[in-house]
Amino acid sequence: MPAPVRQDREAMEYDVIIIGAGPAGLSAAIRIKQLAQESGKDVSVCVLEKGSEVGAHLLSGAVFETKSLDELIPDWKEKGAPVTCAAKKDQFLFLTKNGSYRLPTPPQMKNHGNYIISLGALGRWMAGEAESLGVEIFAGFAAAEVLYNDKDEVIGIATGDMGLGKEGEKTDMFEAGVELHARQTIFAEGCHGSLTKELIEKYDLRANSDPQTYALGVKEIWEIKPENHDEGHITHTVGWPVDRKTYAGSWIYHMPDNHISIGYVTGLDYQNPYLSPFEEMQRFKTHPIVAKLLKDGRRVSYGAKTLVEGGLQSLPKLSFAGGVLAGDSAGFLNVPKIKGNHTAIKSGILAAESVFACLNLPDTPAYGWECSRYERNFKNSWLYKELYKVRNIRPGFHLFGSIGGLWTGMAHAAFQTIGGWRLPYTLKNHADHMQLKKAAKSKKIDYSKPDGVLTFDRLTSVQLSNTNHEENQPSHLKLKDPAIPITVNLPEYAEPAQRYCPAAVYEIVEEAGEKKFQINAQNCVHCKTCDIKDPSQNITWTVPQGGGGPNYGNM
Repeated sequence: MPAPVRQDREAMEYDVIIIGAGPAGLSAAIRIKQLAQESGKDVSVCVLEKGSEVGAHLLSGAVFETKSLDELIPDWKEKGAPVTCAAKKDQFLFLTKNGSYRLPTPPQMKNHGNYIISLGALGRWMAGEAESLGVEIFAGFAAAEVLYNDKDEVIGIATGDMGLGKEGEKTDMFEAGVELHARQTIFAEGCHGSLTKELIEKYDLRANSDPQTYALGVKEIWEIKPENHDEGHITHTVGWPVDRKTYAGSWIYHMPDNHISIGYVTGLDYQNPYLSPFEEMQRFKTHPIVAKLLKDGRRVSYGAKTLVEGGLQSLPKLSFAGGVLAGDSAGFLNVPKIKGNHTAIKSGILAAESVFACLNLPDTPAYGWECSRYERNFKNSWLYKELYKVRNIRPGFHLFGSIGGLWTGMAHAAFQTIGGWRLPYTLKNHADHMQLKKAAKSKKIDYSKPDGVLTFDRLTSVQLSNTNHEENQPSHLKLKDPAIPITVNLPEYAEPAQRYCPAAVYEIVEEAGEKKFQINAQNCVHCKTCDIKDPSQNITWTVPQGGGGPNYGNM
């Protein structure tokens, strides 16, 4: 076992450590233990989850395709998985300000055989399955630091200097943080993970791939009148309220018990610095169709999260000395399907099978070896084929949409779907922070004040996310240069952090006649938008101490 990097910290050892108890991390843990049981091997597996409990930070639409779960746990129905609300109807609409037109539902968006789920509930169920196989899961542990040996190989991670114990209770043992050493570490942090970002830079994992491109999804759950509810009904929209060159759209999923999941996704390659994804979501709800659906309803939950939209050409190299990337840490989302949970689970399975195959080979070193077979296994899987077929659709909206708007992008998407994907070209992706136009060349957007019934402000919304961070802890949002928000971003871009953040973390305030950039870190819902969209790339999102952040429950 390697000696602790810091002598004041306890050290624990496992064969495999998994960072993140989402669908990718939990599927990897389950699959490794399944393989260990089948082969009679003893493989120790630990999962670290920064949320206060499994599911606390999970947020997704979510319509779920069971293909990967069928592979991982074939008897999931008999075992009581919370996957019960069958998708029944699909509707795809183009919205104008006061009306709508029904469009043909693209083949990738047809949901026969799929289910409307709570990803948080599925995560908690999967955690139970993992623990029944002997996986140790520690919630409230934020993996804050990657540990390397003297050869620059990953040998594990360290938690922050404050933490919570197993099942969330306080423990003095971990107040100084703890080191967890592993033969392999699987990073399944989710979208734009802080440790993944470090690893991509350190090992130049994007040397042969495009920049990642992202979107921000803002989600609410409403309880609506029974006469407005139609369990299993699915609606997606494009068009209003954004302009024709902004990649955006909505979902409305009718869940059980008169509840609906409603959300709005805005591509973070938008150009107008005055645009606010949160306000576009609120404006979307004022459309006559949506307002009628929500009339006399009650908003139950709120949350926001970024999505990886780059697809195949933005996947980084998946393995490096001592670890691999899985799920949204790498970027396996299928954008045209509007689904990433089945791809995350499959990537977790592939990572687990690849790592396990090497664990007991006689020439495998104790620490720091690279599991290069993971890359090969991915390229031989249905997951690669699925992402290859849709590789040009999202970047096509950026390229052709900038020329002819939404309809041109949709025409190219249709061409790709009916066979254009077979042509030997792959469109390039782009870095979102480079897409903003200067404020002086952009049109201000006049957003209406919230009415507190249908539309709401960000602070009221954050309360519904149950976000909490321990008092007096250092801010987990770091500025590389504290002067840039006022000296660069404000005059050039009207400081867009005031608008792109869905949790009112960033403000421009005036003190003694001078403008100041204020960070309200306690509001942060961990969406990572600031780290992605800041035009100066001046904001670094790091994990907070303890198990802080949102507590989404059934989002």
